[in-house]
Amino acid sequence: MKKTLTIIILLAIILGFGGALYYLWQKNQSDPVTYKTEQASKRTIVKKTVATGTIVPREEVPIKPNISGIIDKIFIKAGDTVKIGDMIAKLEVVPDITSLNSARNQIKNAKINLNNEEQIFERQKELYENGVISANEYDQAETSYKVAKQNLESAKENFDIIQTGTTAAIGDAATTSVRSTISGMVLDVPVKEGSQVIQANNFNEGTTIATIANVDEMIFEGKVDESEVGKLEVGLPLEITIGAIEDKTFDAILDYIAPKGVDENGAVQFDIEGTLKRDRDIFIRAGLSANASIILEKAEDVVAVEESLIQFDKETQDPYVEVKQDDGTFERTDIELGVSDGIYAEVISGINTEDEIKVWNRAKESENPRRGM
Repeated sequence: MKKTLTIIILLAIILGFGGALYYLWQKNQSDPVTYKTEQASKRTIVKKTVATGTIVPREEVPIKPNISGIIDKIFIKAGDTVKIGDMIAKLEVVPDITSLNSARNQIKNAKINLNNEEQIFERQKELYENGVISANEYDQAETSYKVAKQNLESAKENFDIIQTGTTAAIGDAATTSVRSTISGMVLDVPVKEGSQVIQANNFNEGTTIATIANVDEMIFEGKVDESEVGKLEVGLPLEITIGAIEDKTFDAILDYIAPKGVDENGAVQFDIEGTLKRDRDIFIRAGLSANASIILEKAEDVVAVEESLIQFDKETQDPYVEVKQDDGTFERTDIELGVSDGIYAEVISGINTEDEIKVWNRAKESENPRRGM
């Protein structure tokens, strides 16, 4: 009985030991960690930043009257094309009653003074011709007469200006005709016939009757953040996309960067401008919203890899990738990087498009050939 129990115990120990050996053997037969690989490719890499803004004409001029009055007639509408000197509007002057009455009284006073000076002059002239008074007294009387005559003319001109807005003596210095000062397209006519307008002066910028612009030369006006402005320089190429014009980009050149930023909602923004290379077949309306991709660097048809494949040395921060060898192992290969767009990076040297580069994640079980065995 004891012998049988001993045999059973020995068999149990042997079976347990054998099971352990089998488990360790089975574990050693499990699949090794495998990695996917990818290859570099030929690409054009563009490093750029984006600015938002609008499309506006470079030259946009508000047309204002040089006298105050009521608009009697408007000869243009938004969208019309005009040339320098074309009639924009006609004004009707509505005189101020108080000023008009005062000007009329000035004429009456000037006439009374002129009559008086004329009588004095005639008496002095007669006395001078008879040798009673000196030439100096005669000259003084003549001068006073001429001054009184000129005062009457001035009073009449002042009355005409108050009543009609102009006078023959000053020609085109003041006129009820409002004409275009530039050639271009009428963008806006913010007033209507019967509207009251005032001239520009030291206290008021005046009423804009029409806005005219040269739409053949459009520019992009936008803003960039202070974190990006240091990367920009005048002359960089822009790619303009306009929301209202689908599937079309416009080339432009950055020609202005504001020297001073403006704080907007806690962020400092800098104004930029870029001149569009106009496509004559497409009409671009002023005020359209647009985005400008500012090309900082560009590398065409270069060897490129995804940035996720690149590693950096912990001590030197030098970039490298791990390239698959003929025996299936991976070996570190130092590389030199160029332009990067945040997704792909240019590889100047170190690898070519035939090298298989380790992807740093394990292959899916369904892709592992050992699992099907």
